[in-house]
Amino acid sequence: MVEKIEQKQKLGMNRRNFLKAGMAATAMGVIGAIKAPAKVANAATSNVNYSAGAKGQWSKLHPEHNYGGASVRFAENNDQWLGTSKLVGTVKNTNEADMGFNLARRGLISDRAHRGVFNFVPKHPQGGAISATLGLVASEAAVDGKPAPEKLPIPDPEQMSQHIRDLAYFLRADEVGIGQMPSYAYYSHKVNPTKNLTYQPVEECVYPVTQRYPYVIVVMVDQHLETMLGSTGYDGVSASQSMRSYHATANIAVIIAKYIRSLGYNARANHAGNYMAVMPPLILAAGLGELTRTGDCAAHPRLGFRLKVAAVTTDLPLLPNKPIDFGMLDFCRVCGKCAAECPSKAITHDKDPIEYNGYLRWNSDMKKCTEFRVSNEEGSSCGRCMKVCPWNSKEDSWFHEAGMWIGSRGQANSKLLKSIDDMFGYGTEQIEKYKWWLEWPELYKIPASIPAPAPTAPPAH
Repeated sequence: MVEKIEQKQKLGMNRRNFLKAGMAATAMGVIGAIKAPAKVANAATSNVNYSAGAKGQWSKLHPEHNYGGASVRFAENNDQWLGTSKLVGTVKNTNEADMGFNLARRGLISDRAHRGVFNFVPKHPQGGAISATLGLVASEAAVDGKPAPEKLPIPDPEQMSQHIRDLAYFLRADEVGIGQMPSYAYYSHKVNPTKNLTYQPVEECVYPVTQRYPYVIVVMVDQHLETMLGSTGYDGVSASQSMRSYHATANIAVIIAKYIRSLGYNARANHAGNYMAVMPPLILAAGLGELTRTGDCAAHPRLGFRLKVAAVTTDLPLLPNKPIDFGMLDFCRVCGKCAAECPSKAITHDKDPIEYNGYLRWNSDMKKCTEFRVSNEEGSSCGRCMKVCPWNSKEDSWFHEAGMWIGSRGQANSKLLKSIDDMFGYGTEQIEKYKWWLEWPELYKIPASIPAPAPTAPPAH
């Protein structure tokens, strides 16, 4: 078995070297025409006019928006559409207690998930260390607060938007967008972090979300390409990749929210340690991605869904980005690689999206996905769908950018990109030179029982 795996990895690398040599481009007859460097290819193949209204739409620190070669168009955003997602009814606000990990904590998925959910991140010491530091910026005092009593003079919304984007890039965001805040993206009820969903009735553990602001700032951080290339997608580093990006986006969001409040406006940070809103519709609204076959994951044109985000909801006057369309729905209709490779078989093979809570999406099985992630005994959590998705840019090279350009231009071209991805073994490789982390398989077994409730501590002051 080991020998077969090694042969498969060598084959994948030989194919990659072949592609790098440029022979594959000639053989396929589609990439050879593009001989510019990556940045030039990206600028040449995008349909977005960056020069128009550049002050408010983009950035001084990132004046050339990097879409990885994808052909990007602006999309509709009205009562019938959120970007390329079709709204077909009333979208109801969801209760945070009904989300996957909270269902596991409530014992509503399985006994196995109930036992595993409390330890699935910290069972790998590296993931646990990052997760613990995320908690340091998760208190209500960190994410929210009263604005300064007097509003400072600020630029017009267009210039202010550019300034906020540049602040996010300055704070090391990989991508940032501003959107109109969809009211249905707020949770209907939020889980009180001082309560215990395992031992208390759910109605005692939640409180209604009444806050509503008109704008949202979404900050995005890459989960790290090289690490992904060396990983199976569900080994020990999987949760660390998530927590790394959650931690980075949390810090950025907390700082931006605090800054806006110091200007005299309301602002709340929403991050993995303390959400008041669901993130995928915010990614769409801010012009940073589209929904995918995975159901509740949104993909970026360059990063795929090798990303995590945090958001700042605010009443600071801003000029939103437009939602984007880069052909993700067409691509997901013909690919299905994430569904074929999903260890939990949670991702649907349906050709087309179906109705779910008032909109169209591919309807993954959240309970199956959650159970595998919290009870995975081969690592910590899971990112296999991220690992195998052909949309994740593999390297900064003209032929990968050309592939993204192909894949973003309709179903026929999407089939071609999928075929190229399969031919060269992407998603199956584990490149050992990038495997820098340590594994402790003896720590990955799920506990025999759920932990006893912690003593109730007095509120922090």
